Amino acid sequence: MSETRSKARHRRRKTALAVGLPLALSAAGVIGYGALPGAQTRASAATTAAPVWATATADGFASVNALGQNGTYGGRDGQIVTVKTLADLEKYATASEPYVIVVAATITMDPVGKEIKVQSNKTIVGSGTSGQIVGGGFFLGSGVHNVIIRNLTIRDAYQGVWNDKEHDFDAIQMDGAHHVWIDHNDLRHMADGLIDVRKDSTYVTVSWNKLSQDNKAFGIGWTENVVTDITIHHNWIRETEQRNPSTDNAAHAHLYNNFLEDVAGTDINSSYGNYSRGATRMVLENSYFQGFKNPVIKDSTASIVQKGNTFVGTSGRNESGGTAFDPKTYYAYTLDKTADVPALLKSGVGPRSSIGTTATASTKAAAATTLTVAKDGSGQYSTVQAAVNAVPANNPSRVVISVKPGTYRELVKVPSNKPHVTIQGSGGSRNDTVIVYNNASGTPKPDGSGTYGTGGSATVAVEADDFQARNLTISNDFDEASHQDIANQAVALHTAADKVFLDGVIVSGDQDTLLVDTAAKDKLGRVYMTNSYVIGNVDFIFGRATAVIDKSVITLKKRWNGTSAGYVTAPSTAAGRKGILIANSTVNGDVSSASFYLGRPWHAGGDASLDPQTTVRNTSLSAAIKSTPWTDMSGFSWKDDRFAEYKNTGAGSGAASSDRPQLTDAQAAGQEVADWLGDWTPSSS
Repeated sequence: MSETRSKARHRRRKTALAVGLPLALSAAGVIGYGALPGAQTRASAATTAAPVWATATADGFASVNALGQNGTYGGRDGQIVTVKTLADLEKYATASEPYVIVVAATITMDPVGKEIKVQSNKTIVGSGTSGQIVGGGFFLGSGVHNVIIRNLTIRDAYQGVWNDKEHDFDAIQMDGAHHVWIDHNDLRHMADGLIDVRKDSTYVTVSWNKLSQDNKAFGIGWTENVVTDITIHHNWIRETEQRNPSTDNAAHAHLYNNFLEDVAGTDINSSYGNYSRGATRMVLENSYFQGFKNPVIKDSTASIVQKGNTFVGTSGRNESGGTAFDPKTYYAYTLDKTADVPALLKSGVGPRSSIGTTATASTKAAAATTLTVAKDGSGQYSTVQAAVNAVPANNPSRVVISVKPGTYRELVKVPSNKPHVTIQGSGGSRNDTVIVYNNASGTPKPDGSGTYGTGGSATVAVEADDFQARNLTISNDFDEASHQDIANQAVALHTAADKVFLDGVIVSGDQDTLLVDTAAKDKLGRVYMTNSYVIGNVDFIFGRATAVIDKSVITLKKRWNGTSAGYVTAPSTAAGRKGILIANSTVNGDVSSASFYLGRPWHAGGDASLDPQTTVRNTSLSAAIKSTPWTDMSGFSWKDDRFAEYKNTGAGSGAASSDRPQLTDAQAAGQEVADWLGDWTPSSS
């Protein structure tokens, strides 16, 4: 957006109102996502191209910022190595350095029952369906953290005794570990349990696995302490007798969209399904139970809150009671329909050929070039802009600018002739690396050529396509209280490009925090933000881009004078284009009730041909949102443009009315994240 049009917009604006202090970003009451440092593929005889999903990060409780670990991202900041032997697997899994370990063969444990003692900061991922561990598994001991185990088959340690009391041969066992993600594995036919989460292990997510052909599927507990936080979703538990799972003394156990199946006429008969024991608090949602005996049971001291579950051909105990918790106070998630669960999981669990396959020679992109930035002089550059300046014009492949922890008070601009740039913090948290400045609309330019407009006030400005940012904070700390002589518009991040991927970042400011724009009115500009935070008060997500805010936290903030009032979005969408989509997220903040609008239409420059759009769906809205969440702007009625909600929750949500339009199911089917992004699938690179 040009600065001229920015000024026109603000001249037409109504008087800016106010909003509240941000919540603590690491508090348990909001979503805490992984620190997300990007993988760096270093030249080595042992390294290989990253598997397609090898650098993904966890959801659920494994994503929460706690115990000094900001989410679960495994070894993505380390070397990527391919292993085909037990010796190499053990070498890298037990090393002190971070690794992404690609298992590309069937590896047989010697002796039978061996459990490799995995150390912290590891991703162990199967290459396609070829990664198999036979006759043993993995052990994560006390203090081990930030571990991902994905896309593997772990099988066949069975010693011929069904209820085996002699052989503790598990597929995956953890004793006192934290921040662990077990995903898309096939676990079966072991001598003891398939998964054991024991002895105060916590911040664990188990997702999209098939657990089968075993006496004991999944045990949680073996402790008198009540500390374990665990998410278990989209798992197919089939032909297992007990511990499906058994959950003992878990502080928070969130189970959803699982499929428990006891097949009739076989030798394996279920004794019980989901079991809440001791002081466990369990939330059990949209799961499907077929043929199970005693599908849901609880101790008198435990809690189970059931929502939306389906029971087909089950018998015996099916219990609920007590109080539990709201998982969305810890992280965002989206439930699949219960009726869809069996088919969805039968086709979707376990190792996937597309997860672990490496790129072929014909499709493999050039390895990323990495430039390092450090304030203390230990990097190649001492400022972020100096590193951007070093990127060659029209660079054909990815350049990663890795920024060491620190506060970088500077302006950063990525010009349009420098595509494929990633700026990422290398610290353990997105709070560790901060790029900040304090220009505003009306701030004099240092060369005496006038003042900045709104767009020109940005701390970070991105004009280049295929830009990525992750694991850092971008902020504008303009002091409104001290500068009431000029406008309050002060942008933190301004994008005017296509295929902008913001992953695990904080974008913080007051008025006009995040400007998502396009290079020109007739140009497409897509932005995808996930696992992130946006903080502000007035129109703080605005512009004409096709922008998605997904699985993120939008924090409402009071104005400089302590008053609460504001607008979350101000879209300026061109007719025929998608505008702003907020999905699967949380909107909250320390502000007054019913003080914020979800949005208003910005017809930049009075352009009546524009058709602003904001859709907010499947999102938790705090009481700060008004019961009539949309309002007019500069003489343009919101009812003439495109504003709608769909299946939002929380105190700030509301029923459909003429002042609160809701999408029908059919309309919502055409307003998914994928509809906004079109032929672009964002992926870290």
